Amino acid sequence: MSILAGFEEKLSIIPQKYKEQDEKELIAIVERVKKNLGDRLFILGHHYQKDEVIQFADVTGDSLALSRVASEQTKADYIVFCGVHFMAETADILTNPHQQVILPDMQAGCSMADMANLQQTEVAWSYLTEQFGNTIVPLTYVNSTAEIKSFVGENDGATLTSSNAAKIVQWALGKKERILFLPDQHLGRNTAYELGISLEEMALWDPIQGKLEYEGNYEDIKVILWKGHCSVHQNFTVKNIEALRATHSDINILVHPECCYEVVQASDYSGSTSFIIDKINEAEKGSKWAIGTEMNLVKRLIDNNPDKQIMSLNPYMCPCLTMNRIDLPHLAWALESIEDNKPINIIKVPEKVQKGALAAIGRML
Repeated sequence: MSILAGFEEKLSIIPQKYKEQDEKELIAIVERVKKNLGDRLFILGHHYQKDEVIQFADVTGDSLALSRVASEQTKADYIVFCGVHFMAETADILTNPHQQVILPDMQAGCSMADMANLQQTEVAWSYLTEQFGNTIVPLTYVNSTAEIKSFVGENDGATLTSSNAAKIVQWALGKKERILFLPDQHLGRNTAYELGISLEEMALWDPIQGKLEYEGNYEDIKVILWKGHCSVHQNFTVKNIEALRATHSDINILVHPECCYEVVQASDYSGSTSFIIDKINEAEKGSKWAIGTEMNLVKRLIDNNPDKQIMSLNPYMCPCLTMNRIDLPHLAWALESIEDNKPINIIKVPEKVQKGALAAIGRML
């Protein structure tokens, strides 16, 4: 059973009254609780959150940066993480035992993280170590469950982010001949290719079929990619790029490395969420940009940069559906439950899992 599955057994359902209150009433609740709790409360907001939520965040950022900020908030008894479950798990791992990490909606998950569970990973590891012996370092994107981070840590591997993926892959290949890259095949493939590893040296592990997809000599494999992906970034295509270039010859294409290899290769720039934000903020006035990442962030970049022409790479793109489960009613409910000394949706990672996950995160840091 996954950690999230354990939480679902005690899933709290938002009371109807919060759904029926208007925006002004909900804002009043959030502002009142924030004022009353002061330093005892700290709200984290991921870049992909809605404006109605992000406006109340004490800090905004990507998942790992927010968790690191959370670990520094020693005065806060309550860390409210406006993101998804794997982010709140990481925050719980990095904060002190007396602090409580709260996720306003327990159903705010991540489809990519859910594409690799512990049982699947153990099956893969058993097969791969039988085939390749002690030649593999497991690496996992931070967009993974605490259980996967723990497994990787216990097997001398590390976590990584889209910002430091190249450095961590280089580190791992300096230790052993191969890596197993979980759970996002696209970030793994794009990172490895950037480091000079050919596509012919990359294999794909299918966790559903329980088999390795590779047609060449196994001895040539350097990177084993987990067959997972981000449901948002998967929807950006080469056709999107071709269509925009046909009508905007001077447009800059900027994408996240969770996009597929073909899209990254056809783009002008590729980088992490922080890279994308910095690239747009530093861009020349009047420049044109099409961005391949989550829509809430793209809309915010458009609003914050009126001197530039910015659009989504995919005109029919919608925001991350699971990330968008955190809304103003859920935030107000979560905060008022703290005020009433009956906090809901507390994320608590078991101590045994924390130990392995800390090892994986520690190697990265």
